[in-house]
Amino acid sequence: MDDLGAQEQAVLDLIAANPFAGQQDIATALGIARSTVAAHIVQLVNKGYILGRGYVLPASKRMICIGGAVLDRKYHAKKDLIFGTSNPVDGYRSFGGVARNVAENLVRLGVDVSFVSIVGDDETGRSLVRHLRDLGADVSQVITTMERPTAEYAAILDLNNDLVLGIADMEIFDLFSPSYLDRFWPHLASATWVFIDCNLPAATIAALMSRKQGARFKLAVDTVSSPKSARLPKDLSGIDLMFTNRDEANTMLGITDADKRLKPKEAASALRAAGASEVIVTMGAHGFAVATESGVATMRSVPARAVDITGAGDAMIAGTMYKVLSGDPVPHAARTGALLATLTTESESSVHPDLSPRFLTAGMYRIPA
Repeated sequence: MDDLGAQEQAVLDLIAANPFAGQQDIATALGIARSTVAAHIVQLVNKGYILGRGYVLPASKRMICIGGAVLDRKYHAKKDLIFGTSNPVDGYRSFGGVARNVAENLVRLGVDVSFVSIVGDDETGRSLVRHLRDLGADVSQVITTMERPTAEYAAILDLNNDLVLGIADMEIFDLFSPSYLDRFWPHLASATWVFIDCNLPAATIAALMSRKQGARFKLAVDTVSSPKSARLPKDLSGIDLMFTNRDEANTMLGITDADKRLKPKEAASALRAAGASEVIVTMGAHGFAVATESGVATMRSVPARAVDITGAGDAMIAGTMYKVLSGDPVPHAARTGALLATLTTESESSVHPDLSPRFLTAGMYRIPA
């Protein structure tokens, strides 16, 4: 790039980081006039470094993940836990968050992935974003704020690797207001699928669902937890694929009486009646229910030699979306999701470090017939 001047190189770097950046945005970032930016873009086009803003067609199959980006801290008990005193543990830190985990799984599987979230102006946030970028995800739309630190989650696991206590500092996601949708809407509008988790504020979820009408992308949603599932509107129209578990599903349906709780198949059907096109209700090791316009069925999970269950649900989503993007119907795709969930529980990481298309294919024999 010896034929590029310093300002031309700076303009090219900003366009490479964010292809949807406006000329005024670039001018402001570089402290130069907008007319100067326009002249540099003409030269970059003439020199063959860019095709011209707006002339690049969207990828044929592109996934955008929006939601949680978190530093996970996991503590594995070495002995039976005793409350009210100190307990010896093995500590482990990794990057997490539902949307972030789904994005990492997908990019490791070779999917064209963009990730959108909000992180603090701190080393944790910078490291988290850099990690995904180095794997190949587009992180140009991640928001950085000085108002709150990057989100953190801590999990305490017992000797059986079951979750005993989870604590979370997620207030940063309350800052992800509907106004941010305007900032990256062209980025969303050209996607094949958009996946969101319910770490987003209710107003932002509602705004996205409303604006989704008429857009080309399909929308997948994960409810995250029972309290956060309440952030979804009562009318689920506009959701093409919902991921939830039995507790979260019953919460959304307003069923609080334990004796009246719907079974997964019943809950999946009820959520379809509420407007979601297709629904997957998970039951952990006991399998999952899938409801589509063709009916509802219960499927078995893939037997696991579990080490750590953290990230299993996110892997279920990613494996399912991986096959959906390939054209598989949801019930068939969900079987691959169940496999990836199992493979993830057999690793100490929230995302299996060896994950690749070949690795996933090698495990297909384990899917129940």
